[in-house]
Amino acid sequence: VLAGCETPRTERGWTPRVMTAEQAELVATIAEHILPETDTPGARGVGVHRFIDTMLAEYYGATDRANFLAGLADVDVRARRAGGKHFVDAPKAQQVAILSELDREAYANASPHFFRTMKELTLLGYYTSEPGATRELQFNPTPGRFEGCVPMSRIGRAWSV
Repeated sequence: VLAGCETPRTERGWTPRVMTAEQAELVATIAEHILPETDTPGARGVGVHRFIDTMLAEYYGATDRANFLAGLADVDVRARRAGGKHFVDAPKAQQVAILSELDREAYANASPHFFRTMKELTLLGYYTSEPGATRELQFNPTPGRFEGCVPMSRIGRAWSV
């Protein structure tokens, strides 16, 4: 609980707990393809890679964590096979081609797949971040005035289920 009260650290001062710095950069790059910056911050801008590292450290079991990290390694293997570079150094078109291939594989069968988990964590991290919840989703903290005691004559007919 107290970990949630920490003051956010700058990117330079942040150290991943499960991933290496290179893996965190790979996650940030993939996440930015999933939710790129537009008129609102993208996945990298809201720190989705940091969120994913926290999820891996605190909520994922050893097997799921190992599967996720193996999936990251596979992304880099595919990039090197396609162009001899790490995924983060590959041209954007090659990155998109690799992610499109992973996306097709992820939804071709019902078994868990790295890229499906990556997309789910990216969306969860983004839309539960302050910018994702307030700027992208147009958060309205008070949707209207609450009147707890209103005469039935003003309401008219009451609804029931």
